[in-house]
Amino acid sequence: MTLSVANLFKVKEIRNKILITLGLLMIYRIGFWIPLPGVNSPEMLRQVGSEGGGIGRLFGMMNVLTGGNLQSATLFSLGVMPYISASIIFSLLSKAVPALEKVAKEGASGQKKINQMTRLATVAICLVQSWFVIFGVLGVEGSKILHVGVREWFGLYCVVVMLALTAGTMFIMWLGEQITEHGVGNGISLIIMAGIVSNLDSAISQYFSFGFGREEWQRLLMFLAAWGIVVVAVVYMTKAQRRVPIQQAKHTRGRRVYGGQKLFLPFKVNQAGVMPIIFGSTLLLIPTMIGSAVPGLGWLGDTFGSQRGFWYVTTFTVLIFFFSFFWTSMMFQPTEIANNLREGGSFIPGIRPGKPTADYLEATMLRITLVGALFLSAVSIIPIFFRGGGGSQMDQVLLYFMSGTSILIVVSVALDMVEKINAMLVMRNYEGFMTEHGTQGGQQSGQGSTGWGRRSTTGGAPS
Repeated sequence: MTLSVANLFKVKEIRNKILITLGLLMIYRIGFWIPLPGVNSPEMLRQVGSEGGGIGRLFGMMNVLTGGNLQSATLFSLGVMPYISASIIFSLLSKAVPALEKVAKEGASGQKKINQMTRLATVAICLVQSWFVIFGVLGVEGSKILHVGVREWFGLYCVVVMLALTAGTMFIMWLGEQITEHGVGNGISLIIMAGIVSNLDSAISQYFSFGFGREEWQRLLMFLAAWGIVVVAVVYMTKAQRRVPIQQAKHTRGRRVYGGQKLFLPFKVNQAGVMPIIFGSTLLLIPTMIGSAVPGLGWLGDTFGSQRGFWYVTTFTVLIFFFSFFWTSMMFQPTEIANNLREGGSFIPGIRPGKPTADYLEATMLRITLVGALFLSAVSIIPIFFRGGGGSQMDQVLLYFMSGTSILIVVSVALDMVEKINAMLVMRNYEGFMTEHGTQGGQQSGQGSTGWGRRSTTGGAPS
């Protein structure tokens, strides 16, 4: 069904869901205007902006991945990073730990228990990350980020900031759940997307504030062309699937034959999504931070500090390939799929049920994962070669427009939201069709019953 703006706002139910989603996202953005107590925001922005290495890259990466804004020192500075971390941890543990795997297979009640444990883990991660923000950023000796009177009550101040940042993240998590339940799309994904999109305005204004010459226009046109190609490639690879044919066995019951249909088992080419880029980017920040903190290990910062360096690009590519296969091996269980097919009376044509089917599915997924890892590596590395020589303003624009992480998140969330809205439109039209015909049928049936009763009561037999 064709999706149009007119159709969205004609249907009351969909219109209300869209308005609820936009309203909750506006509330989410308001939290970034509530500053933490005792923080000198202009001084913090100046120090973070002048930091070209570890802390600046850390803030930039966390802002892109979580929709947060650490350098603003506001109530929602942590974003949803603690909740994402807890979700990833329990996603892996539910596949690796038999006890949690058993709980996850209990259906809705098991998922409710997993969600409760994820929330508790989110609180613990919030406290740890807020401690890092306090002592790694706010409480650094000699910095003027905090006001003078705050250091006299620094112990109490730490408790207040930790509680404030934890409460902010938990409130964002609650907003995401409300969007998922009452709005359109996945709430947490939409919050991350909103954080990424909100940073585009400052990046664009910064770029245009430097003026344009012939060279700047050429770089801008080249950038727009590359950005369009990357977006098209991301959309294509996000929707790409490897469909494995499935044949149902025929069952004879009485004189009828059931089954025998040919179906497909779809596997996404980019099965791991954006997870390999997140893990790889996080690990590559560790050498830079160690090199800037330890005097004798400054070579680590020099080696991995330049994102255009040979070792940075090579290591980043290797990490993406490793985590692509690691995440897919944890989430994809070929033996379980093969057993389900056998129990359901289905099989892959030319492949025996059981272990041969599991081996075939595993080999297929390995080839698909190789293509997905190549795609993720290309999307992540191409923007690096467009940087450099363009000045800080070009770097800032490319950070948000051409970053493989941000493009994958925005495109994936947008496609998912469009599919869900289309599904709601189809369901609404289907229900309207059934209701309309059902009402007409009911009216005709009622008229017939009334006529029969009227004729019956007069004593005349119906002809």
